[in-house]
Amino acid sequence: MDLKYIIVFILILTILSLGVFVAINGISIGNYDILPMKEAIKLGLDLRGGVYVVLEAEDSKEDPVNDEKLSRAIATIRQRVDAFGVAEASVSKQGEKRIRVSIPDIQDQERALELIGKTAQLEFIGPDDKVILTGSQVVDSKAVYQKNEMGVEQPVVTLVFNSEGTKAFAEATKKFVNQKISIVLDGDVISDPNVLHEITEGEAIITGQGSLEEAARLSTLIRAGALPVTLKAIEIRTVGPTLGQDSLSKSLIAGLIGIILVFLFMTIYYRLPGFLSSIALMFYVLIFFAIIISINVTLTLPGIAGLILSIGMAVDANVIIFERIKEELNLGKTLRTSIDSGFSRALTSILDSNITTIIAGVVLFFLGSGPIKGFSVTLMIGIGVSMFTAIVVTRYLLRIVIRANIFSNIKLYGAGGK
Repeated sequence: MDLKYIIVFILILTILSLGVFVAINGISIGNYDILPMKEAIKLGLDLRGGVYVVLEAEDSKEDPVNDEKLSRAIATIRQRVDAFGVAEASVSKQGEKRIRVSIPDIQDQERALELIGKTAQLEFIGPDDKVILTGSQVVDSKAVYQKNEMGVEQPVVTLVFNSEGTKAFAEATKKFVNQKISIVLDGDVISDPNVLHEITEGEAIITGQGSLEEAARLSTLIRAGALPVTLKAIEIRTVGPTLGQDSLSKSLIAGLIGIILVFLFMTIYYRLPGFLSSIALMFYVLIFFAIIISINVTLTLPGIAGLILSIGMAVDANVIIFERIKEELNLGKTLRTSIDSGFSRALTSILDSNITTIIAGVVLFFLGSGPIKGFSVTLMIGIGVSMFTAIVVTRYLLRIVIRANIFSNIKLYGAGGK
């Protein structure tokens, strides 16, 4: 008996128990709070309830729809939804001319359409609360790098006005030197730059941007003073929160029952390796949810299906490994040799099956949309984590047990008869 490896095994179980406790209850460390898993996971529309809308941009003979206009429309809708106070709404492009909008916690379809479809109003307002000019007088706005007085390049937002806007802006900047002019979209201030001097050329820059991405976002919002395309709602659906809660509860219960049955089967049939693989599977669940929370993945019902499928892939990998180990033990090899040989012989089969599934997931992600993408994301994350826990974690646990010299009877590893 090697006490060192017994202590290591107990330490691993302690870390796992702590991880499960934090996942269920959350924890506070100083000023940093780790939320419980049920609060930290971002739930999709089918689980929270809300309104799902698909908008299609309509072409005109003189001004056809293009990617730039669709991007501006998406930015305007996203700004409007965020300003309305809707948490975790999703606005994204679908195909060439469509925009998909998911607004959780709203059940009124007419209210949702009014929220995303009204004409945006961009205004430049002086410190006297009077409108200087509107978005219709802004010809263009871009995010670029420009050198400051010290010769250091910094991200800025450029503005170009038409003749009417040039005159109005020149008068305002002369009047409001060393004061702020607010840029307001739909009643919300998106920038309030300070006027350093009179601007008469019809071109201005806004400094103080933290990054080029921040500058690009501001320039996009300025260009989107009004919706650049006409949008028509071609699909609108309401998902009730009761349906979402019922679906989530049933999915969680089904998943919990499935995991318990898997634990029992693996432990009864494969004995000690099966028990250790159940511990590795607990690590799998914690790692999986830590990843989807950290990268802000929205969990949907199809996503839960992808998770359950990837758990099945993890168990399948362990089954292949344990069967290989049993074969090696029945040939009379030592425990350590059998385990090393079993993992190395099973590796090719595991990689083949998982890589082909990942390829299918990649295809679904790039060619699918909405729930299909959610399924593919959780499936690919789950497969990656399952390969790690099956090949690395389970193997490490088996090696610790063997080196501890507590369980050396090969019957405990499913070999040598029943």
